[in-house]
Amino acid sequence: MHKTKDFLEKIGIKKQDHALPSSKKRFPDDSQYRFEVPGIQKPVSMRALVEATDKYDVTVHRVTQTKGIMLLTDSEIEEMTDIAKDAKLELFLSVGPRATYDTSASAKTKEGARIGYRLRGYDNLFYAIEDVKRAIDLGVKGIVFYDEGLLWVLGKMRNDREIPSDVHFKVSAHCGHGNPASAKLLEDLGADSFNPVRDLQIPMIASLRNAINISIDIHTENPQSSGGFIRHYEVPEMIRVAAPVYLKTGGAVATHHGWETTEKQAAERIRQVRLVQDMINRYYEDAVMSKRGAADLAIPK
Repeated sequence: MHKTKDFLEKIGIKKQDHALPSSKKRFPDDSQYRFEVPGIQKPVSMRALVEATDKYDVTVHRVTQTKGIMLLTDSEIEEMTDIAKDAKLELFLSVGPRATYDTSASAKTKEGARIGYRLRGYDNLFYAIEDVKRAIDLGVKGIVFYDEGLLWVLGKMRNDREIPSDVHFKVSAHCGHGNPASAKLLEDLGADSFNPVRDLQIPMIASLRNAINISIDIHTENPQSSGGFIRHYEVPEMIRVAAPVYLKTGGAVATHHGWETTEKQAAERIRQVRLVQDMINRYYEDAVMSKRGAADLAIPK
């Protein structure tokens, strides 16, 4: 990389020097980055994904299901937790109740889409809590949130031991947050992991890191429904300035959020992890990745 920069400068093309400081923050195991693969909705695709990690010789630390807990049977959840335990990776399930599944006509309009996947009314808040408790009862230790109020309630429940203290809360990019104040608020509400909006520039991501200590989940590529942009060359710098980070990789395989990933597509998502890992090895070889099964991972029990 330095040779290319030196040549460009030699011929009169110089980059403005606005170097950002390196993050000194780390995961509990002193690593800087981990891999997360989103959009794995069913056991069959999750099993194919795990098998593909051997084929491509990569480590994945977290798998995220995005369609909703309520759309999985008990036996499907139990099978996914078994796969996660055997593979020593985190399984995060998404809260099912959300405005788009509700009777909300507004959520399906261009103007009303700003409600996102948030909850409407008391009943849906209650249903969402029950959805989470069901997943926890079946051994799940990671929950994806789309509603700040639900995060607040479950944070209080966790503090009061109404739910186990080792359950991890992850805030989705679909909440639409992307500034340091919002990031700090979510951390204070109980978030263990924060996924900002997908298109933040690296200085913006660095500003989040300055404000919070929890991990930041960054999309390395995206489905067409959220822009379709791919950021592989930016990943080394993302790690440097924003560690600890989860690199959300494999999204370009999907057309939209909630995509039913097939077995073949699950393997393709792992191929994208390989591409990103190669980019890190090439441009930031000193970056430290968590080992498989790190002690603080939200692995199902």
